[in-house]
Amino acid sequence: MIGQILIALAAGCASAAMFASITSGALISLVLLYLSPLPLMVAAIGWSPFTAAIGGALAAITLGAAFGIGDLIAYAIAVALPACWLGHLCLLGRPVTGGHGAPATVEWYPVGRALLWIAGLASLSTGAALLALGTDAGTVNGTLRAFLLRVLATSEAGLGADADRWVDAMVNLAPATAAIMATTTLTLNLWLAAKITGTSGQLSRPWPELRATTLPPMTAVALCVTTAFCFSGGMPAMLAKILTSALVMVYALTGLAVLHTITLALKSRAFWLGSIYTLAVVFVWPLLALAALGLADAVFGLRLRYLRSRPPPLPVP
Repeated sequence: MIGQILIALAAGCASAAMFASITSGALISLVLLYLSPLPLMVAAIGWSPFTAAIGGALAAITLGAAFGIGDLIAYAIAVALPACWLGHLCLLGRPVTGGHGAPATVEWYPVGRALLWIAGLASLSTGAALLALGTDAGTVNGTLRAFLLRVLATSEAGLGADADRWVDAMVNLAPATAAIMATTTLTLNLWLAAKITGTSGQLSRPWPELRATTLPPMTAVALCVTTAFCFSGGMPAMLAKILTSALVMVYALTGLAVLHTITLALKSRAFWLGSIYTLAVVFVWPLLALAALGLADAVFGLRLRYLRSRPPPLPVP
């Protein structure tokens, strides 16, 4: 028990320090902010979600005492809650009895369902951040616009003739961009935490087959519903755009899983996959193509068709 408390203290202190580093204004602090759930996720997966919850609670209280109740709430919603819950899902499993006297096995929580939780938690944190700016779309847009105008006014580029048009475009894209970033960073943190605990021997479950990741069938229905709400106007439309963007991002992640499957036979597989990852990071727009690929796989079963068309492996001599 003492060891778990020490781990919780270390994880909580590291996470709180990374979260609070944004006050320095340095560029590296933005990276540390996005990685602030990582220590708690390592504690949750490597030891227990209860250990991570203790560390997260201590970190939230410390941040609240140092910077105010707003930082406490922001840390609890955006960092501590996702870290503890996703760590719990990683360790969630149930015994499955084998037929004909076969030994029982453990069925672990599906990666696709964990991705849906990531999309939901990312939407929750992004939506809470917007609601902190105002309770109606006009107030939120006005606050974002004023902030961007201040940033542009203090930058070396200054305000050009097309500044208003660019500001309006950035204000409209800000909620969706924030949701995509939150989904991506939570997924990256979870993958890094699992890798760290696996390398250290603390991972108590087998490594999942990530290229076989699939989303539940109702995800496509949810995407259609949220997309329809995007045209409703006002705050509901803004919140719908956040959830839609998060769902599109998880479909893009399954699109990457499709690529990892259908490129198995390529000799230059590492080059092509590396190029696609680079293009997605640098230009962002390839994520839409990956999301379309993920949706196509969900509808037409592209991976299953590919695996069925491959010749069976040669027998071992």
